[in-house]
Amino acid sequence: MERNFLAGVIEGFYGRPWSQIERFELFDWMKTWGLNTYLYAPKDDLKHRALWREPYSADEAQTLRELIARCTERNLRFIYGLSPGLDIQYGHGPDSNHLKKRLEQMTSLGCEHFALLFDDISGDTKDLAQEQARLANALLKLGYRSLLLCPTAYCGRMQKRKHGGEDYLSILGRELSPEIDVFWTGPEIISREIPVAHIQELQTVLRRKPLIWDNLHANDYDGRRFYCGPYSGRPSDLRSEVRGLLLNPNNEFPLNYVPLRTLAAFLRTEKAWDPRKAYVSAMKEWLPRFATIGKKLALEDLILFGDCYYLPYNEGPEAEILLRQGSKQAKRLRDFCARLAELRDRSLFYALHRRAWELREELDLLIGYFDSEMTPYRSDSHLPGTFRGGIVARLQRLLTQHENGTFTP
Repeated sequence: MERNFLAGVIEGFYGRPWSQIERFELFDWMKTWGLNTYLYAPKDDLKHRALWREPYSADEAQTLRELIARCTERNLRFIYGLSPGLDIQYGHGPDSNHLKKRLEQMTSLGCEHFALLFDDISGDTKDLAQEQARLANALLKLGYRSLLLCPTAYCGRMQKRKHGGEDYLSILGRELSPEIDVFWTGPEIISREIPVAHIQELQTVLRRKPLIWDNLHANDYDGRRFYCGPYSGRPSDLRSEVRGLLLNPNNEFPLNYVPLRTLAAFLRTEKAWDPRKAYVSAMKEWLPRFATIGKKLALEDLILFGDCYYLPYNEGPEAEILLRQGSKQAKRLRDFCARLAELRDRSLFYALHRRAWELREELDLLIGYFDSEMTPYRSDSHLPGTFRGGIVARLQRLLTQHENGTFTP
């Protein structure tokens, strides 16, 4: 891995930001595993996005000062992200001053690296690419060590749909100072794969290597799921075509051990990348966090459970066997879910328990159905309206999504 290659973690999701204790643990992981970059950009830090013009209070500033100091102690690059795109008035003197004051406040806390994030906005401003480039170039001239930018069109699908305007990315690539790195998520917001050819084509548009903002393990768009599968779908050759790889993972910090551990392994391996082998290895390392007040949980059961929450586009192989063959694995997994209530690490349990409870309920229903001779089968524990209920479940039954992405009634 090149010395200036950015490798690490983005706290960039929608939802409750991580706690200070969780971030400190993250920095310890990163130091141990050879990751070097942390981007602070939680969407629901109000002063990161919705109230970006307001300065941080003394207490908030102290929290950030401690984060920056802890990164510095571990030789990690701390990048502060600001997301003014919802309502910024480009070329408007007061807003330019608000931006400068925020960056000055962060500089006073020890920050040297910044990111301007223009993602998830309407993109209907006239001359958007020129305005964003002009603003970023002006901020770069203030002397910060580095400046990054997330464009309004930040994946291949948005580019094809001309989000941000006609030739948005081409104009941005031409007008933006070459010292400014540009984020990209791949062909999709959540990309199953990021091919080298896709990135090489993008390089000609942006006139630079992109910096990957990887949403492979992000779960803020679906509160019923999380992803603890391995870093995959990215060929090893990709590393030489990008400025860095930063993973924006699950909202629940305790569930990110395997995603981040396998990302670090992917970045350092000199052999052919084997995601499944890396996953099993990381699961072995994670298993001690599942210490209980009773009998030890088995690695094979943890792997089966993790395979049920693998990656956005596919379950793991053990979960596929469960779906095909059912009974024996179902009882193992049901019992494992029940025993998670015995975890000594309560933060890990609380991150898991709603998903584990839901999975356990479904398994109980299936086991009861296959064990029963009743036709049709009725469960005394799964009454209408109390199970699989609520408005979201009812709305989901109105349309069926097909493999090609289309919906029909």
